[in-house]
Amino acid sequence: MFSFIFIQINGMHVINLVLTVRIVTHAYKYVQTASQEGKQILFIGTKRQAANTIAEEAKKCGASFIAHRWLGGTLTNWPTIRGRVKYLKELSKKETSGELELLPKKEAALLRKKREKLLQNLGGLTEMVRIPDIAIVVDPRREETAIAECRKLGIKIIAIVDTNCDPSLINIPIPANNDGVRSIRLIISKLSEAIATGKYSTV
Repeated sequence: MFSFIFIQINGMHVINLVLTVRIVTHAYKYVQTASQEGKQILFIGTKRQAANTIAEEAKKCGASFIAHRWLGGTLTNWPTIRGRVKYLKELSKKETSGELELLPKKEAALLRKKREKLLQNLGGLTEMVRIPDIAIVVDPRREETAIAECRKLGIKIIAIVDTNCDPSLINIPIPANNDGVRSIRLIISKLSEAIATGKYSTV
């Protein structure tokens, strides 16, 4: 991480923003090309400061996301998770069609409760048909389980790497503050834009 630090003042590290801009530009082009080629991209950001941005920006570009809690095995045990996602879709369909209204109140309430929990944890994965090719992570230190699963499966990782993170675990580490809402939104929105641009470009 030392090469990302511009200067240290009173024990506080100041990140080299020139390098940040350069790497964001590289990440933008990488993600845009990947999207253009039809690759699957997953946004991951479960910390409070990132959750809303992750959900909003992923929806804008049609990408999958996890913004509440990472369930161990989400990627390494994808067949099981895919089954839970399928069940979520079935419950949502029953809710929309009014089928749940025909059930006894207690049974309907139980199924609605299950649906809400699944929606909270897996709602961002309903369109993910296979394991992603790329993961975009807000805080690799917080999402260490997700990072480990990605590395095990050979999924490329793009992450916002603060001064307390290990950039050697990341394929494209973006040096920046991953605690600030504005910093997170700025970077994630650019990568979301890259995905959307790639989707509507011709190879």
